[in-house]
Amino acid sequence: MITVNAIGDNCPIPVIKTKKAMQALTGPETIEVLVDNEIAVQNVTKMASSSGGKVTSKKLAEKEYKITIAMEGAPAAAKEEDVACIPDMRDNTVVVVSSDRMGVGNDELGKVLIKGFIFAVAQLDRLPKTMLFYNGGATITCEGSDSLNDLKSLEAQGVEILTCGTCLDYYGLKEKLAVGSVTNMYSIVEKMAGAGKILKP
Repeated sequence: MITVNAIGDNCPIPVIKTKKAMQALTGPETIEVLVDNEIAVQNVTKMASSSGGKVTSKKLAEKEYKITIAMEGAPAAAKEEDVACIPDMRDNTVVVVSSDRMGVGNDELGKVLIKGFIFAVAQLDRLPKTMLFYNGGATITCEGSDSLNDLKSLEAQGVEILTCGTCLDYYGLKEKLAVGSVTNMYSIVEKMAGAGKILKP
């Protein structure tokens, strides 16, 4: 395991430090990069992914993020734009998830589809600003959900993950919320009303 400490560094330093660590590899290795802001997570993730790395990210605490990059070896020669500072990759899209399954028909298929939907959201070039979970969708942000890793990666990149508190209470899940924070109906309506567009599976 190689650790790159880029806490306190401004862009493009976290990307440059990570790139140097990747280029020094002589075989398969995992690199952990520590940064203190969401934009650095987005920049390092973009560069490492384009260099062939398998990237995950996690918010450890306020202003503390860990990016984990699994590499098979040193990447091919990097493109110059890989070290460029990019703007915030979030746009004013709100994703609304009201069920633990997607579509109408077979329930098991629906659960597979909603997991794939959330994974696909995590792969977008322009991430949503907010994801809202209510009614049956509230279970997706709780312990045992198959989508927690994707949601935690989205949160680490600055996506706001909000789950309806009334829904968590109804399903007895308030103590099992595993990602994001609790919200209320007024905030849900406010987020949706202010959205540039709403994406609903």
